[in-house]
Amino acid sequence: MDLKIDKHISGQFSKELEGMLSHVLDMGGIVEQQIAQALEAIGQFDSKLAQKIIKEDEKINAYEVLIDEECARVIAKRQPAAIDLRIILAIAKIIADLERIGDETCRMVRAAQEHFNKTERQFLVDLDHMGQQVLQMFKAVLDALARMDSEAAYDVYKLDKKIDKAYEGITRQLMTYMMEDPRSIPKIMDVMWATRSLERIGDRCQNISEHVIYLIKGKDVRHAPTERIEAILAAKK
Repeated sequence: MDLKIDKHISGQFSKELEGMLSHVLDMGGIVEQQIAQALEAIGQFDSKLAQKIIKEDEKINAYEVLIDEECARVIAKRQPAAIDLRIILAIAKIIADLERIGDETCRMVRAAQEHFNKTERQFLVDLDHMGQQVLQMFKAVLDALARMDSEAAYDVYKLDKKIDKAYEGITRQLMTYMMEDPRSIPKIMDVMWATRSLERIGDRCQNISEHVIYLIKGKDVRHAPTERIEAILAAKK
């Protein structure tokens, strides 16, 4: 573990930071459950579960507001600098991505609830396979955050290429099918939008991995080439 919250001079400040990180992980746990249930709802054509997922998004939004307020309160009260401020900034970025993942999950199940039917079963198998990859990616980045493990976060960062490749493969298949049967276009477009949401969730997971690296290493690796990221991870602090 690269970063120890309990090394802070102020014991109370340490508790406040730990409390915020705990809330972030709780929020992440809800989002993880949402993704898993969304894949189940789509695969089983379960409209009741889809409705439950959409309703549960309110909890994710509430957590974002709660943690935002905690960040603002700590900044106003403690006037943090250096590593303390870095943790707060990273938390704010992470919860923004978690909230957007929740939104993408709801978009997926809305499409499934309204338009998917068993005629799309052949495409939903590929969608589920990609979805399970995205779910494992999300679990891994949440674990990297919980363990403050920058190397694990970088492993997640690299997984996004695999998700992009899966997305491109499914998209090609769907486009070929639509060209062969133009009547299928409206239905297949719904599958395509759901696939697009999964690809975006993968992007958000990569974003979170970048924020975790920033939190631990103090270096902004957004848009950085892999060589620079690997040099940052290799550097001793």
